[in-house]
Amino acid sequence: MPEPRSIAPASGRLGVLTPGLGAVSSTFIAGVLSARAGHTVPIGSLTQLAHIRLGARSEGRNPRIADFVPLASLDDLVFGGWDPISANALEAARTAGVLEERDLAPVSAELEGVVAMDAVFDHRWVRKLDGHRVKRAGSKWELAEALVEDIERFRTEQGCERLVMVWCGSTEAYQEPSGVHATVAAFEAGLRADDENISPSQIYAYAALVSGVPFANGAPNLSVDVPCMLELARDRQVPIAGKDFKTGQTLMKTMIAPGLKARMLGLRGWYSTNILGNRDGEVLDDPESFKTKEVSKLGVLDTILQPGVYPELYGTIDHVVRINYYPPRGDNKEGWDNIDIFGWMGYPMQIKIDFLCRDSILAAPIVLDLALFLDLAARAGESGVQEWLSFYFKSPQAVGPAGPEHDLFIQQTKLKNTLREWMGEAPVTHSEAG
Repeated sequence: MPEPRSIAPASGRLGVLTPGLGAVSSTFIAGVLSARAGHTVPIGSLTQLAHIRLGARSEGRNPRIADFVPLASLDDLVFGGWDPISANALEAARTAGVLEERDLAPVSAELEGVVAMDAVFDHRWVRKLDGHRVKRAGSKWELAEALVEDIERFRTEQGCERLVMVWCGSTEAYQEPSGVHATVAAFEAGLRADDENISPSQIYAYAALVSGVPFANGAPNLSVDVPCMLELARDRQVPIAGKDFKTGQTLMKTMIAPGLKARMLGLRGWYSTNILGNRDGEVLDDPESFKTKEVSKLGVLDTILQPGVYPELYGTIDHVVRINYYPPRGDNKEGWDNIDIFGWMGYPMQIKIDFLCRDSILAAPIVLDLALFLDLAARAGESGVQEWLSFYFKSPQAVGPAGPEHDLFIQQTKLKNTLREWMGEAPVTHSEAG
């Protein structure tokens, strides 16, 4: 049995900061407030509902994760964030239209009390949005300093023992890492020089890490997955995770593709299209923002199916992803997939999926779990990329050269085995060998 990890207790208040106070973050906050008041059950959250097997099945040890590891209580969470449009979480929730008034009304006073701080926003990175509640400064360095001041003021005013930050903002335009992202020194020089390759999300990530605040990236754009941020996370001993919340269509792919591979069924093509009408859909209507999302979505199948190992089954796949902005649909995204597979003697078959999902309803529990697990990681002395949290991401960051794991079921095993090992329990392999 492994030695249990020394984990500091989850004492005091935990502040959850979200850059972006839109559909996802307002739905997350409203859901937590509702759950802790006993109005609803936090469905979709592993930290609140999932159980974890310990030892052999015959032992019958299967506690809830929340009873097994020392997570922060929902009662200890306080919320803050930045937004270029909405003034507070209640306004954001009503504008987004995800939740009905009957669910907002019981927690409306608390939602209204979550007042958005002025955002670091640059129209060049999100061309479909215009922000009016934005910070004005002489340089990006001054913007970073302003965010650090926001973080410390929130920590003091809310009496927080610890903080975490989860990016819930819009998808930024596509970019490749450049020289300014190579080292912390180069990035800080770029902040002072107003380097055009530094995006708002990277300024938030920098401010979080220099403040000792764990950071998770819920969008596909570059933020903590560049060398300078990896260096900074390592030097400041701060855990990080990313990227791009795994919610609708990609969640389905990471469930179904492992099943096809397990049965050695071949794949000719996978055509995916989405329609959605929320702010995310509007942003992704811009080609540069869509490219960022497309790269994230397209990377899933190759990693799971291993075409280099199984060329006769997966060597030639037509994988197409489309996203269309359709305002009448609002936050109720529809993901439609046509999957062309083949089986014995090459005979073709098809699978069709029509997933009428609610994007923010699926993302909100991810924000909660990431906040609680990143806080746990920090109290356990972890720093840098938390690969065990890949379960929550479309394009997970990896530690080593092998790259990320996309199979949802392997990701779940890795997450639970990490928790088992930290608590001094043996990993579960499901082996029946004596």
